[in-house]
Amino acid sequence: MQAPFRSSPKHVRPEWIDYNGHLNMAYYTVLFDTSVDEIYEEIGFGPDYAKNDGHTTYTAEFHISYIRELHEGDEVYVTTQLIAYDEKRFHTYQELFHADGWLAATGEALALHIDMSGPRVAPMPDHILANFKAIHAAHSVLPLPKRVSKSISIKA
Repeated sequence: MQAPFRSSPKHVRPEWIDYNGHLNMAYYTVLFDTSVDEIYEEIGFGPDYAKNDGHTTYTAEFHISYIRELHEGDEVYVTTQLIAYDEKRFHTYQELFHADGWLAATGEALALHIDMSGPRVAPMPDHILANFKAIHAAHSVLPLPKRVSKSISIKA
């Protein structure tokens, strides 16, 4: 298990560039979301889980901090760290890096395990919880990122 998990390389597409000449804010979310899908396979989530088991995940909150601009064609990757979990929820922290190694953005999520028949929040099955336990064991040795659980404010 990677600690933190590192996504496959991705590229900033031309259609994602806004009138300011850099990556539009909406596509930072796309990069974070498609990258977390890669670790979801290791957890046991994904399209097959939704189709065959009738369960999925919903994002309850997602916070992004934009650190540095990305531009058309830039190669990037995302790291994902599991911060905490319980039987129905999990908290992740992500960092979006340029291929040259500098930090472009951070993302933090609270996700819910969903029984799609409701839909309603529901406990995860034992095999999924076992995967979370293994990931958390690998990730718990990492330092807690400084940006975790930061709030937005203007200080006078």
